Amino acid sequence: MLGAPGRAAYLAYRAGADVARVLPPTLGRSLARTASRALPVLWATRRRQVERNLQRASRGQPGGPLEGDELRRATRRVFDNYGRYWHELFRLRRGDDAIEADTDSEGYQHIADPQAAGHGVILALPHLGNWDAAGAWLSGRGHRMTVVAEPLEPPELFEWFAAQRRALGMEVVPLGAGAATAVLRALGEGQIAALVCDRDLAGDGVPVDLFGESTKMPGGPALLALRSGAPLVPVGIYFRPSSRRFINILEPVPAERRGSLRDDVQRVTQDLACRFEELIAAAPDQWLMMQPVWPVDMPNRS
Repeated sequence: MLGAPGRAAYLAYRAGADVARVLPPTLGRSLARTASRALPVLWATRRRQVERNLQRASRGQPGGPLEGDELRRATRRVFDNYGRYWHELFRLRRGDDAIEADTDSEGYQHIADPQAAGHGVILALPHLGNWDAAGAWLSGRGHRMTVVAEPLEPPELFEWFAAQRRALGMEVVPLGAGAATAVLRALGEGQIAALVCDRDLAGDGVPVDLFGESTKMPGGPALLALRSGAPLVPVGIYFRPSSRRFINILEPVPAERRGSLRDDVQRVTQDLACRFEELIAAAPDQWLMMQPVWPVDMPNRS
């Protein structure tokens, strides 16, 4: 049974999807942007975390980290993009010609070439832009995909989101026990495995340097690449004006065995963190990360 908060969230997402699907796209985008403008006020804790994440991600930009009015404007754009993400997700439909027509890409050969040879591919993504749209785009091009998703509470809400992604042509595996086995099986069948992996959810991640500060990232993508031999391909998805998007597919991270498995996982994960820095720094205000990424921001830090 759903508790009151869980039921409210479940019904809110379903209602949002129903509204987004019946409204004209222009009106829907306007309403999503209007609703997103209230979130920084309602979610003050998340707003402050977005500000801290933006400051780190903008360290290497001309003029240094964002401050003052620039930081406030960038934070507002993050929430605007968050609203756009949900509006687009609710409207995505498998087989919709607009998905292909509205998507530009660079580096597609890093996915297409191994797939043409019958090999699985691991896509490693940060929370940039609309990663679900990228999955729908690849599915529309005939690729079979398995995605690993964070479990949600209540379970009915997770199943609803999983159903949305299955409708787009993606198999969904919940993060946790059994996920690695399922992903290895999918890779062995020549599928694409997509992992959004710029945050250590389980608390057992690999130490890395990200934007000049120590933190942890999941070691799963590196471990899967080392075990399966599948290329580990970093991917960033970016919003463009109107309904357009751009997918930047980087060269695979080198993931061959060189020493102990532990050392290899650490090396590959650090290399992946460097690629994520490149992808995120290209558009920090499209990094939809509203949770702590670095230990200093975590309330239970020692």
